[in-house]
Amino acid sequence: MNAPVRPLPTPSRGVRREQLSDEVAARLRVDIMSGALRPGTFIRLDETAAALGVSITPVREALRTLRGEGMVQLEPHRGHVVLPLTRTDIEDIFWLQATLARKLAATAAERITDEQIDELERVLADLEDAVARSDAEAVAAAEFAFHRAFNLASGRIKLAWFRLHVARYLPPLIYASDPQWATAAIANHRALIEALRRHDAGAAVELVSGQFTDGAARLIARLEQTGLWNGPDAPG
Repeated sequence: MNAPVRPLPTPSRGVRREQLSDEVAARLRVDIMSGALRPGTFIRLDETAAALGVSITPVREALRTLRGEGMVQLEPHRGHVVLPLTRTDIEDIFWLQATLARKLAATAAERITDEQIDELERVLADLEDAVARSDAEAVAAAEFAFHRAFNLASGRIKLAWFRLHVARYLPPLIYASDPQWATAAIANHRALIEALRRHDAGAAVELVSGQFTDGAARLIARLEQTGLWNGPDAPG
């Protein structure tokens, strides 16, 4: 079955092969996590390369990365097949995200500066503007920028780096395209900024935790609606 992917942006002449491989892996990872690539689907090298507008080499390297993450499996003489994605997988990813984020929130509430709060305010304004324009790509970019600024405010760079790597498993456009999620995210971020302004670690931790609980519930509901786990043999 052909991978349901859109072409990647035309790479600049300076793009390294490793970077292109990472971009291919990110696209395939999102398609798996969103249910666009179903368990049991074979990802063909030539078809996927043509769909993404790249050569076979970065696709092959991307699939090697996804094999290491347990998202695909190489079957001899047949190719790479998408492995089952369970509710527990989703819960585990969000649990890890929330655990890291709570630590970051507690520290950020203690040490955040007025300048860093002003930066969060600016990014939140960008998010509100993107939501008002119904620009999902801009919403996703602003949401990423908000979390990046928040993470950096904690000063715990290594912890922030680990959280960033867990975040790559989340399909951002599923959330960014949902007006209900956007409204809830803006309200959450506004309350979080106020908690940080008061240096209220307890409130900041609670708000961050609630965001990931909501995110997990929304993704699980979305995958249930697509019928990903229907059938007697479906993983739970």
